[in-house]
Amino acid sequence: MTDKLIYVIDDDEAVRESLSFLLASAGLAVRTHESATEFLSAFDSRRCGCVVTDVRMPEMSGLDLLKEVKARDSRLPVIVMTGHGDIPMAVDAMKHGALDFIEKPFDDEVIISAVTAALGARDQEAQREAQLAEISRRHGSLSPRERDVLEQLVAGKPNKVIAFELGISPRTVEVYRASLMTKMQAASLSELVRMRFLMGPV
Repeated sequence: MTDKLIYVIDDDEAVRESLSFLLASAGLAVRTHESATEFLSAFDSRRCGCVVTDVRMPEMSGLDLLKEVKARDSRLPVIVMTGHGDIPMAVDAMKHGALDFIEKPFDDEVIISAVTAALGARDQEAQREAQLAEISRRHGSLSPRERDVLEQLVAGKPNKVIAFELGISPRTVEVYRASLMTKMQAASLSELVRMRFLMGPV
């Protein structure tokens, strides 16, 4: 996980140092910031990792920071830390896309588990994006007629009905279907249909 940075943002120096030590002890790379504005001034939306921020800070709150991170089209997961009286604010942060909130004082294992889960969720999202990009690339290699046949197959129509509706022979439908399976690298019709659904509207 050394290629990922955990950004710890809190105006309390003791909290920053404590969290930095804890997360570094768990093998994570950490960068600390004393304010949301300081973090944003050095912010790189392409960077992978996770943000752990206090929800109540001067100048700019954790909620406002969360909104700004999302506005910059960043996929960085955000975990907010909250005092007991700030629970409603933390819940509001969740509504705006925060992945989790941790109430202070927190157990070491709780924060490590939350950060690990956040990094895992981001990895899964990246894998889904890569998978979708590859499926879209394969779909782009299909001829217009192959795409027609694919849409009919996804609709659950048998070869004879597809042949009738497209004005071709059932044998030709089989040829297109075999070509589809090869180009889309699908091992079965169900996998082919699943790939098409993953793409959404085209």
